[in-house]
Amino acid sequence: MTLPDQTTAPTIDLDALAPHDLDRLRQGVIQIDGRGVIHLYNRAESAFSGRQPEQVIGRSFFTDVAPCTHLPHFYGRFREGVRRGRLDHTFSFVYGFDPRPMQVRITLRQAMVPDRYWIVTEPVETLEHGHSREAVQTAVNRRVRAEPVDPRLCEQEPIHIPGAIQPHAVLVAADLDTLTVVACSRNVGDVLDRDPLGLDLAALLGTGLADRVRESLQGDGIDPGRVMRQRVMLPSADGLPVEVVAHRNGDRIIVELELAPAHPEDFRSASQLDTELAISRLRGADTLEGAAAVAARETRALTGFDCILVYRFDPDWNGAAIAEDKDPAWTRSLLGLHFPASDIPAQARALYTRSKSRFVIDRDYVPVPLVATPTPTNAPVDLTFAQARSLSPIHLEYQRNLGVNGSMSISILVEGRLWGLMIGHHRRPHYVAPETRAAATVLADAFAMRVYELESRRLWQEQQAHLALESELVRELARSDDFVSALTENTHTLLDLFDARGAATVSDDAVRSLGQTPPPDAVLAIAAWLRTTLPADRTSYATAEFAAAHPPSAPYAESASGLLAVFVDPERRHLLLWFRPEVPSTVTWGGDPRKPVLAGSGPVAVLPRRSFERWVEERRGVSEPFAPWQAGIAEALAQAVEGVVLRQQRKITELTGLLADKERLLAQKDLLTREIDHRVKNSLQIVSAFLQMQRRQVTDPASQAAFAETAARVMSVARVHDSLYQAESVEEVDLGQTIENLCADLASMAGDGHSVDLDAEPGLMVPYRKAVALSLIATELITNAFKYAFAEAGGRVAVSVSGETEGRIRLSVCDDGKGLPTDWPDAPAGGTGLGMKLIRAMLDQINARLEVENRPGACFTVTA
Repeated sequence: MTLPDQTTAPTIDLDALAPHDLDRLRQGVIQIDGRGVIHLYNRAESAFSGRQPEQVIGRSFFTDVAPCTHLPHFYGRFREGVRRGRLDHTFSFVYGFDPRPMQVRITLRQAMVPDRYWIVTEPVETLEHGHSREAVQTAVNRRVRAEPVDPRLCEQEPIHIPGAIQPHAVLVAADLDTLTVVACSRNVGDVLDRDPLGLDLAALLGTGLADRVRESLQGDGIDPGRVMRQRVMLPSADGLPVEVVAHRNGDRIIVELELAPAHPEDFRSASQLDTELAISRLRGADTLEGAAAVAARETRALTGFDCILVYRFDPDWNGAAIAEDKDPAWTRSLLGLHFPASDIPAQARALYTRSKSRFVIDRDYVPVPLVATPTPTNAPVDLTFAQARSLSPIHLEYQRNLGVNGSMSISILVEGRLWGLMIGHHRRPHYVAPETRAAATVLADAFAMRVYELESRRLWQEQQAHLALESELVRELARSDDFVSALTENTHTLLDLFDARGAATVSDDAVRSLGQTPPPDAVLAIAAWLRTTLPADRTSYATAEFAAAHPPSAPYAESASGLLAVFVDPERRHLLLWFRPEVPSTVTWGGDPRKPVLAGSGPVAVLPRRSFERWVEERRGVSEPFAPWQAGIAEALAQAVEGVVLRQQRKITELTGLLADKERLLAQKDLLTREIDHRVKNSLQIVSAFLQMQRRQVTDPASQAAFAETAARVMSVARVHDSLYQAESVEEVDLGQTIENLCADLASMAGDGHSVDLDAEPGLMVPYRKAVALSLIATELITNAFKYAFAEAGGRVAVSVSGETEGRIRLSVCDDGKGLPTDWPDAPAGGTGLGMKLIRAMLDQINARLEVENRPGACFTVTA
C-alpha cells in the first residue's frame, strides 16, 4: 500500500501497514505489549527521541526508555485502558527533549494482535524550556570566568512567585471571598473541560467539593497553607481519579488538581501499615545516627528513589549528609560530605520552613505558566504552599550538575526550626504517588520527633552530669573561705567540667593553673584582653577559635584553641577559665566551599556550582566548641564564687540556696524526658480525636470501623506515653495501670452493653517498647472481641496481666462470647485483616508467642 507522507496516523489502520510504510509516516509510532515492552519503533519516533530502534526494542517504554511518561497522565491512562480492554485515548503531552522540548498529541490505541498496543506521537509545536532556563543556559555558555560572587545574590531570587507550575498538575486560583477563579495554569485542559477564568469553583468541581473548600478555608483564623485534600472523579479525566489539594494564601484559594493512580499496583503506593511499621522501626533506633540511617532506609523503601539522604544543617547553615541509603549501582556517594550554606540560600531555607515538602518528577520539565484575569494590582500568585510550584532554574541546573533528575526534599523541623532535610535523588524522572508523598512526609515528621527525643535526652544526661559536678564544687565553696583552693585542690576541680584539658583561676594578679594551659603571663594577658573587649553587660566569653580572635595566643593553640571564661565579680578582678586544645581536622566538602556560586551573565546574576568532587579542607587552630548551656553553668558557678570572694555574711545561706536551686534544676532535668512523653501523648490524643471526628462524618460502616480501629491504636500508644509521664522511671511503664486506662477507653468507645474486667498485677514495670507492643496487641484483641464475639447484644471481656519467671509478661484477653470456629486460622479475616497483621508484627518485635483456645469463648494469651 502506497501512502502519502502527510497521512495522519490516527485516521488510518496501523495494523494494516508494513514496517516500511510505518517508517514513512511523519508521526511517531511505537508498538508495545501490555507490560510496556517495545516491539516496533518507527523512523519518525527515532527522529524525535534521538534513539535508534535497535536501542529500544525489547525494553520497557514507560520505565526504561521514556520514564517521563510513567505518570497517571500517560501510563495511568494506558493501564486503565488495558485493564478495561478498551484503549482509545488522545491527549496532549510535553517531552523535555534537548535542545528543544516538544509538545505532542499522544494517541493510545489497541492493536488487532492480542496484547499489542499503539502509541502514536504527533508533533504540535516546538517549545522553549522557559525564559529562566534559557537564561541560565546562555549564561553557562557565555561564562568566561569562575570567580566567587556574593552569594546574597542567590537570596534575592523570588522563588515563591515563579509564575509557573510543574506540568503534572493543574492549578486554579480563586478569590477568597467569592471563590471566583482569577488565575489558572495554561494546561487546565489536562483535567478540566472548560476555561475556568471567571467561573465559580462550584462550576468546576461540583457544589459539594466547593462547599467543603469554603468551610475549610474561609473565615478568620485560618493559617496560611492549611490544606484541604479530597479525591474525586471528574468527567474529563478519562476515568482516572483526580487528587484535589486546596490551601489558602492571602486573599486567594489555591486549588491544585492532579490525575492520580486508579489502582495502587500501577504505581508504588505506601499503605498505612507500611507507614506504621516504618515509624515503629524508627522508634527502635536509640541513637541519632541509627535513627537517621533507619529514616533514610525506610523512606527509600516507601518512595523508590535511587538515593535518600538525611541532610543536617549546622549553626552556620552549612549542611552535611549524615545518613544515606542508595542503589548500589549508583557509585556517587554524598555520605559524609559537607556543603556550604550558599547551596541552599536563605530564602530557600525560609520556604522549606513554611512549606514542608517538594517533589520534582522530571528535572527537564517545561514550566506551565499561569494566566490571570486583569486586576488593578496584577499581583503575582504566591505559590509558597503549592505542591506543584515550579522550581528555580538555578536549582534545576544544580541538579543537572549533580547528575540528578527526579528529586524530593522534605523539611525536618525540630521545635519549629529547620534542622535538616530528607532528600531523595533519582537518576531518571521519578513519579511518586500522592499517598506515598504523604507517607514520606509523615515519616520525616516522625524522624523529627525522634531527633527531638534523642537530642533532648542526650542534652539532659550531659547537663545532669555537669550539674552534679557543679553542685559538688559549690559544696566545697560553702566549706571554704578561699575560692581558689576550693576549686583547684579537692577531689573535684574546675578541670572536671566541660571536657576541658586545662583550667585556671585569676584572682587579682595571681594565676592558679590545672592541666594544659598557657603560661601564667599569657593567662594574665588573656584576662586583660577580656576586661577591655567584653561588653560591660556580659560576664562570659566562649569561642572555639581563640587564636583568630586574639592573635597573641596563637603560639598556645595546642592547649588554648578553645576558651570559656567567666568573670566572678562586677569589678572583673576574679576570673575562671577553661581551655580546650586544638583538634586538627579535615572537612570533606562536596566541592570547593570558597566557590559556592559563579558569576553569570545577562539576566542571570549567579550560576550554581558545577563541581561536586571531594574537596578536603584542613582546619587548624580550632577546638571542639563550647555549648551555650556550658557557658550558663559557668556563669552560675561564678555567681556562687562571688559570695565567697566578697565574704558576705550571708554566704552560707546563699550557697545553701544555690545548692537547692541546683538540686531543683536536677529535678527539672529529670522531668525533661517526661515532658517529651507528655507532648507525644497530647499529640497522639489530638490525632485520635481527629480520627473520631472523621468517623462521625462518614456514613460507610466499613470506613467508620476503620477510623475507630485506627483511633484505638493511636490511643493505646498515647496511654503508654501517659504512663511514662506519670511514672517515677523515664524508661519503664506500669503495664497494669496502662492496660487499665486502655480498657476503660476501649469500653467507652465500644458503647453500651460492652464491659471489660481487668485483673492486673500492681507495680508491673516493663520497658517502653514492650509496653507499646503489648498495648497495641491488647487493643486489637479487645476490639475484635467486641466486634465478633457477641452476636447482637454486648458482652464482657476479661483481661489479665501478670508477671512470669525470668522477666516474662503474661497477657490474656478472654470473652464469654460464641468462641472461635475450629478452622479459624485458615478462615478469611472478618474485616481487613490489618489487626492480625499488626498483632503478628508486634509479636515479632518483642519475641512473644500467642496461644489461642475456646473456653467456650475465645481466649488469647500472649507471653512476652
